[in-house]
Amino acid sequence: MMRRTARGDTTMHMNICLLPGDGIGPEIVTQGTKVLEAVARRFGHTVSTSSALIGGAAIDATGSPLPDATVEACRTSDAVLLGAVGGPKWDDLPSEKRPEKGLLGIRKALGLFANLRPAALFPELAGACLLRADIAAAGLDLVVVRELTGDVYFGQPAGIETRDGLRTGFNTMIYDEDEVRRIARVAFDTARARKRRVCSVDKANVLATSRLWREVVEEVARDYPDVELSHMYVDNAAMQLVRWPAQFDVIVTGNLFGDILSDEAAVITGSIGMLPSASMGSGGPALFEPIHGSAPDIAGQDKANPIATILSVGMMLRLGFGLTAEADAIDTAVRRVLAEGYRTGDIMENGRTLVGTVSMGNLIAERI
Repeated sequence: MMRRTARGDTTMHMNICLLPGDGIGPEIVTQGTKVLEAVARRFGHTVSTSSALIGGAAIDATGSPLPDATVEACRTSDAVLLGAVGGPKWDDLPSEKRPEKGLLGIRKALGLFANLRPAALFPELAGACLLRADIAAAGLDLVVVRELTGDVYFGQPAGIETRDGLRTGFNTMIYDEDEVRRIARVAFDTARARKRRVCSVDKANVLATSRLWREVVEEVARDYPDVELSHMYVDNAAMQLVRWPAQFDVIVTGNLFGDILSDEAAVITGSIGMLPSASMGSGGPALFEPIHGSAPDIAGQDKANPIATILSVGMMLRLGFGLTAEADAIDTAVRRVLAEGYRTGDIMENGRTLVGTVSMGNLIAERI
């Protein structure tokens, strides 16, 4: 809801549904919310938040990884901020009852077909980059646009059955042309706001699904003559990401390949704890989350890096609400804290100051 102040500034009320989830999820969501509230105070906005259950926490409380009440709470919000789901406590449950089903389910319920995962190397973290110094110096600033509601994660038939006396598992990789077309348009639109290059990643030399993918992407490209399109097989793309990531601007790919490549792109920047993401659809609330998992081994120990969640809040402000200055304020605050030498354990370097989850959140909020 927009309103005007006495000075004529535009202000906004934001209704955010929080899905803390499992493991370190509650800790990092708390820090992300803290920074969001600091931004709201600085720019004259107001924020209301409500929490809902997802993943293992929801299983423990309700028996379901995605209760109906959670879906309704998300649908009636302006945006959703998710922590993480999963952990060894629930590993032995049937596949349809596992925490990850909650994550897949909320994406499907909200129609979130496009996952945007930026991977950029902060100059302040150049020493933590896992690439050779000359490769890192060439730069790493790309976005993986991952299709989110199709592919083997949702394709039917799927399951485990006995065939010829042997247990046999099977999943179906499937896309129709409309699913490919809409994610391709997201990629080309994203590239238009960047360096105007799209690399479509597939396995068209082997998979019929990928041959359709490539055909449809090329059809969409005709509507974007100002954007350069290239194609790359997924195995080569995985190699090129570590060989020379500076060659990429926007990578568009399917659900399975995007899951793997975006995690690879993230970790070579120094830590998977630094990378945010946005999951968006054609309407309704979008979902914002760090790309890392629930890290149950460090949960409750004040060791988790909250920066990916905080940067996800920045993406929420930029993409969900169109608040560019507010998003820039978060990016600037994060870089200031890093430049001052503060580090969580995953990005710790010699000569830097080690801080915990809460302290890192406080430092960033103070610099908004």
